[in-house]
Amino acid sequence: MASALAFSTASVRVAPMTKVNAAPAKARTAFVSNATIKKTTAFQVWTPLNNKFFETFSFLPPLSDGEVSRQVDYMVRNGFTPCLEFSQPENAYVANDTCIRLMGASSGYQDNRYWPMWKLPMFGCTDGAQVIKEIQACTKAFPGAYIRLVAFDASRQVQVAGFLVHRPEGAKEFRAPNERSV
Repeated sequence: MASALAFSTASVRVAPMTKVNAAPAKARTAFVSNATIKKTTAFQVWTPLNNKFFETFSFLPPLSDGEVSRQVDYMVRNGFTPCLEFSQPENAYVANDTCIRLMGASSGYQDNRYWPMWKLPMFGCTDGAQVIKEIQACTKAFPGAYIRLVAFDASRQVQVAGFLVHRPEGAKEFRAPNERSV
């Protein structure tokens, strides 16, 4: 059987190479692209230096009182309970020294997600003006703290929204939206 499968190269003859033709040259582009020029100029690279984010709406400039009030109106309209939380800058972001890790295996474990609560959740809140007053009071009491507004859904027993409503004066670990990408 082995002799039937034997292959002999002695019977194969190849003509000697006389000339090599190169493929025709194309005009080279100034950059590598996987799309049209219009599409590739829209691509941006996130700047990782001093460019930290906080939850929802972090890609936007700071929200005005009116915009925060409209978000509260949305929360209340959907049956959610608004609540304010605050944190000093050194504890605001997740870091190895701001959390206790439980041997790497914990169901639903989240690093540094819970900040001190400003008063109690605002049960019975009916409009954004009430929350704006509390944001102002929290800012007055803790001017150097980050303050975020979160919303809780009592029926699902979860937080359903959260965004920053105050950044301390002089905070330097973030960039304006027009400086976040290059």
